[in-house]
Amino acid sequence: MSEDFLGLLVYCIPALVTGAVAFLFFREHVTNENNRRDFLLHQMHKKETLPVRLQAFERLTLFLERMSAYHLLQRVPPIAPQPEAYKELLIKTIEQEYEHNLSQQIYVSESCWRMITAAKNNSIQQIRFFKVSKDIKSAQDMSAPLFESLSQAKVSPQMALALLREEVGLLLN
Repeated sequence: MSEDFLGLLVYCIPALVTGAVAFLFFREHVTNENNRRDFLLHQMHKKETLPVRLQAFERLTLFLERMSAYHLLQRVPPIAPQPEAYKELLIKTIEQEYEHNLSQQIYVSESCWRMITAAKNNSIQQIRFFKVSKDIKSAQDMSAPLFESLSQAKVSPQMALALLREEVGLLLN
């Protein structure tokens, strides 16, 4: 009986080893197949979302360019002769542009959106606290000194635009 058992064992051991090796190869194959499928899904998702994200980056770039000192003062002419009314018009214009692009924040990183918001807030603060000197009689006279003040901002639209460009570069690589 022990010889029969030993004979059976001699036949079963190679079968068990072959089964174990087949199981390991099968498990590795399934893992690789899952990784390949995940990669393909990720590529397909990226292919679909990339145009939408790039469009969001384009809209935010346009917002930052329109909010820059030169473009803002060129685009928004002083309607009322009073400097204070012109300041309010500039602030209102920036806020409307920002609200129009608010939904784009889901396509950029948190740090990038914070920088864009900081640039907007800083520009508004620069305009709001701009001191109208006695030699400024009209809103037209205010453009040059206001441009100078906006150009010296701590957080400018150009800084936010640089960060936005960096993020687009990371997205495309």
